[in-house]
Amino acid sequence: MISQQEIVEVLKQCYDPEIPVDLWNLGLIYDVQIKAHDEDSADVDIVMSLTTPGCGMGGQMAQDITTKLESLAHVRRAVVTVTFDPPWTPEMMKDEARAKLGFEAQAKPVASPSESNINLSWE
Repeated sequence: MISQQEIVEVLKQCYDPEIPVDLWNLGLIYDVQIKAHDEDSADVDIVMSLTTPGCGMGGQMAQDITTKLESLAHVRRAVVTVTFDPPWTPEMMKDEARAKLGFEAQAKPVASPSESNINLSWE
């Protein structure tokens, strides 16, 4: 069975082409759902956002995630959905991305899961 950590490791290999930071640390991944079929296969559904609604690279980033996840032995199907609810803000970046881009570390997340549509229960 695929683990949450294996999925996160794949997401850390997917980059926004315009920013030298992976999608996971940019805070663009809002939700991950693993739907097991049996102990050897699962579907993975990802909900992600983009840094701006006008970004023309969303399809390419979603396809990159899909291709990398579906190359794993235990992933039968991966589906990536792009949303702008809530809109991404720089405060959503993880500390690793903030440091790489020259932002100060964040004291706490901008929104708790109860205040937004971002599911943090799988982190």
